Amino acid sequence: MNSKRLITIVRYIGAAACLAGIVTFYRLVVHANQTTVALTLLLFILFIAAKWGLRFSISASIAATACYNFFFLPPIYKFTVSDPQNLVALAVFLITAVFASRLSHRIRTESRDARARQSELEMLYSLSRGLLQSEELAQLTNSIPASVTLATGSNSVLFYLLEGNRTYRSGANSSIDWPTVIDTTELQELAHAPGVTITSDGEAIVPLRTGVKPRGLLILRGVKLSTQTLEALGGLVSVALDRVRAVEEVAHFEAAQESERLRSMILDSITHELRIPVASIKACINRLLEVDSQGLAAQRGCLMEIAEHSERLDQLVTEAVEMAQLDTQQVSMDVSPQQLGEMVDAAIEATASKLVDHEVVKRIPAKMPRVSADPLRIEKVLSNLLENAAKYSSAGQPIYISAEVHGQCAFCSIADRGIGIDPAEQPLVFDKLYRARNRTAHIPGTGMGLAICRAIIEAHNGTISVTSQPGQGSVFTFTLPLA
Repeated sequence: MNSKRLITIVRYIGAAACLAGIVTFYRLVVHANQTTVALTLLLFILFIAAKWGLRFSISASIAATACYNFFFLPPIYKFTVSDPQNLVALAVFLITAVFASRLSHRIRTESRDARARQSELEMLYSLSRGLLQSEELAQLTNSIPASVTLATGSNSVLFYLLEGNRTYRSGANSSIDWPTVIDTTELQELAHAPGVTITSDGEAIVPLRTGVKPRGLLILRGVKLSTQTLEALGGLVSVALDRVRAVEEVAHFEAAQESERLRSMILDSITHELRIPVASIKACINRLLEVDSQGLAAQRGCLMEIAEHSERLDQLVTEAVEMAQLDTQQVSMDVSPQQLGEMVDAAIEATASKLVDHEVVKRIPAKMPRVSADPLRIEKVLSNLLENAAKYSSAGQPIYISAEVHGQCAFCSIADRGIGIDPAEQPLVFDKLYRARNRTAHIPGTGMGLAICRAIIEAHNGTISVTSQPGQGSVFTFTLPLA
C-alpha cells in the first residue's frame, strides 16, 4: 500500500470519527435543537472541504445528511421523514453542504494557484536580477545554467547556444544527467521547435527565440513549472542575451568612436606642433647653405636654433610615447619610500634652464615624512608643473613650492602668479590634448603634460587638482601616500 492511499484511508477514518463525535455530543451530552445541529454539521463539512478537498467534503456531506435524518429528524432512528417541512430542510441541508463544499474547494484551489503563480513570479524576478548583472556575453552564457538552477530549484539544467554550437550545464548531478560529449544535432532540431515541450518524465524543453529567430535551448530536469512560466523564462533568457550583445556592440562602437576621435586629435595636435619646428629647421638649413653670405656668428645662431627646435621635436615625441604607455599601463612604477624634498630639488635642477627668469621659493618642512613614490616619475610630474608655472608667468614672478601632511597623505603644491585658468576650464586641463583658450594663441604646447601628470599621480593612488583665478595665477596640488 503506497503512502498516498494510506493518507486517503486515514482521512476518511478521521472524518467519520469527527462526524460520530458531533452526533454523540448532541445526542447524549447537549440536547440542542435541529438548527444548531445542522449548522454544526455544515461547519464540519466546510472544514473538510477547506483542508482536504472536494472529494472528502462531498462524502462528508452525504454522511452528515444521513446522520442528520437518522438521529435528529423525527421519527428518530429511522431514515424516514414524517413532516414535509423537515423533508425540505433535509434537502436544503444537503444542497447547501454540497454547494458550500464546492465553493470552499474552489477557493482552496484558486488560493493554491495564486501562491504558485506568486512563487513563479518571484522566481522569474530573482532570475532576471541575476541575469541583468552580467555585462559581458561570455560571462552571461557561463552563468545562465547556474542562475536558472538556483532560481527554479531544478536538479540540472542544460543550456545550448546555436551561435558557436556551444553547450553549458549546471546542477548537482549534471555530470550524471548529461553525457560528457553531447550530440548537438538533436539540440539544434529542438531549438527550432515552435514552443515549450514537457516530456513524460518531467523534462522541460524551452526553445530560446529573438522574434522568430532561434537563439538556443534550455532543458530543465526535476522542476514543476507551468507552460506559461517556462515560456516567460525562455523569453527572459533571450532578452538577457540580446541586452548584453547590444551593450557590447554599443561599447565597441563608442570605443571605436573615441579611439578615432583621439587619433584625430593627436594627429591634429602633433601636426600643428611639428609644423613650426620643422619649418624653422628648414629655414636654418637653407641659411647655412648660403655660407658665402654669412659669417660664423650667423651660422652659430642657426645651429642653436636647430638644436632648440630639435629638442622641441624630441620632447613632443617623448610625451606622445609616454602618454600612450601610461594609457595602456605598460609602464611599471618602482615605488619605494622617498624624501619629497629630494625629488623637488632634482626637478628644480632638471628644469634650471626654464627657471632662469623666476625665483623658486621652497616651503617644505625639514622633518617631512617619507612618501611612497617612484622618484623618476614624481620628478617628471614636478618638472612638468614647474615648466608650466614658468611658461605661463611673466619674467621675474616667483614660483612657490610647498608641502604639508594631512592624515596619511602628503600634499605638494606648485603656485605661480601667471595668467591663470578660467573656472569653466579647470576640470578639463587634465584631459589629453586639451589646452585652455588663453594659452593656445601665443604659448606653444601639446596638451599632454598635465594628462601625463594625472596618470602618474593616479598610478601612485594619489590625486591632482588645480585652483586658479584668471590674471592671479594658479596652484596645482597633488597628493602622495605616506610611506
